[in-house]
Amino acid sequence: MRTRAITMLSLAIMLSGCVQSASKNQSIPSSPSLTDLGQASPALENYTQKYVDNDLWKRPQLSPRDRSIVTIAALIARNDRVELPYHINLALNNGVKPGEISEIIAHLAFYSGWPSATSAAEITRRVFARRGITRAQLPQADVTLQPVDQKVEQARSTQVANSFNKVSSGTVEFTEKAVFGDLWRRPDLAPRDRSMVTVSALIASGQIEQIGYHLNRAMNNGLTQSQASEMLTQLAFYAGWPKVFSALPVVKKVFESRSS
Repeated sequence: MRTRAITMLSLAIMLSGCVQSASKNQSIPSSPSLTDLGQASPALENYTQKYVDNDLWKRPQLSPRDRSIVTIAALIARNDRVELPYHINLALNNGVKPGEISEIIAHLAFYSGWPSATSAAEITRRVFARRGITRAQLPQADVTLQPVDQKVEQARSTQVANSFNKVSSGTVEFTEKAVFGDLWRRPDLAPRDRSMVTVSALIASGQIEQIGYHLNRAMNNGLTQSQASEMLTQLAFYAGWPKVFSALPVVKKVFESRSS
């Protein structure tokens, strides 16, 4: 009996060690603290506190919720695994619903690629698990799609087909049935927010040619010029000044065309 008890105790200790090891392996990476940043770059620590935390995120031109959506979109587009867990948590605290985050990930699979979305899904799954958010609380695959303006969509569809069907008919096909016929019509992320996510991802990944169409669409969907302007300010910090300055001429042209 004593031998058996010792054996069972040893087994329990081994299993405990395995559980602790697994727990460590599954831990969510968090954004480095200001102190951590200072150990590598005191200047970065100072800029983060002075300009990002105490200035940028407190500017009134864009709500904390919208800033979180813009930031998450940029991080997913850039496949940034270090900052994303922190900003998923911050987004939830700022009023972004779990279902909206789920839809942002699905949306960016098409606009930033499946690998980036898959990476974001794994990180978000861990954040959700720690906060007790379950699959049942998220938008499911089959939903009732929102109606569309048939005249507007027909014009867009015809233009795409006439321009590119002979170049890549498969791309045109999936653009119609998957992107605009399905994804954009899902109801758990408002059209304005989908547009905001799309524009943010395009700027963050340097896709300048697509910005004009989607910024116009965003403003048609309710994004104001002031909000669009402040999105650029937010993205300067999270996507980089060069990406934003590359986008500025396109954004300027959109603003001018809508005011004339």
